[in-house]
Amino acid sequence: MSETLADISIPPQFPDHTQLPESDGTFVKNFQEHPQSIIITDSIIKTLQKVHPDGQFCIGQDCGIYWRETEPPEKGTVAPDWFYVPDVPPRLDGKIRRSYVLWREYIPPLIVIELASGNGDEERDKTPLTGLKAGEKPGKFWVYERIIRPPYYAIYEVNNDKLEVYHLEDFSYRKMQPNERGHYPILPLGVELGLWQGTYLNNPEQLWLRWWDLDGNLLLVGKEEAELQRLKAEQQQQRAEQAELKAAQLAERLRAMGIDPDNDL
Repeated sequence: MSETLADISIPPQFPDHTQLPESDGTFVKNFQEHPQSIIITDSIIKTLQKVHPDGQFCIGQDCGIYWRETEPPEKGTVAPDWFYVPDVPPRLDGKIRRSYVLWREYIPPLIVIELASGNGDEERDKTPLTGLKAGEKPGKFWVYERIIRPPYYAIYEVNNDKLEVYHLEDFSYRKMQPNERGHYPILPLGVELGLWQGTYLNNPEQLWLRWWDLDGNLLLVGKEEAELQRLKAEQQQQRAEQAELKAAQLAERLRAMGIDPDNDL
């Protein structure tokens, strides 16, 4: 009996973001991780909207980046705490992204941020893919530097208040030196990354990873921007009231001199 096309086993198409797991089942590492990711996104969103007036960019927060097809699929993924990819649609086929699949979109993130709960050993792990035992995964640093290749890689040790930023140069990461403000310029976005002392949401005062513009002005989150606008409105109101009071005092002096200030001369 001759073999038909229906009898031939055809390899399945590479899976997309809807067919791959969106979580590996691990817990968020610490209570600061979620608000920290929010403050990073909230404060830079206006900048990204100016860079991409067409809206073509995406932000991942504790979201998987699939870089290699494996079984199980989770072995071929890393899940940065925060990353930004330029020039890709925020949704795919009208669906919310479940993950970022590198073999389908090709464009790497511009910057990846890891919020290290420990001393950063996991985030600096350079263990290569070759020579691994069954069930082992290559180191995060190796995957970012050799495979995914985001131009910028930041590691913030939350418990140690320590920030490191690496820049991809000549196919390998070079540790950046901070500028005079203690910040790290991310030139393609026209921003700087650094640490800011303050309070956010209901968290006590502490150091937060924040953005500044290249002139050293802090990029504000929505609540801070609203408070700034409120203070500006109050100042304008106070200036208007002071001007009105001065005008009234001047009018009184003119009347005392026998001059009618309301007389249109």
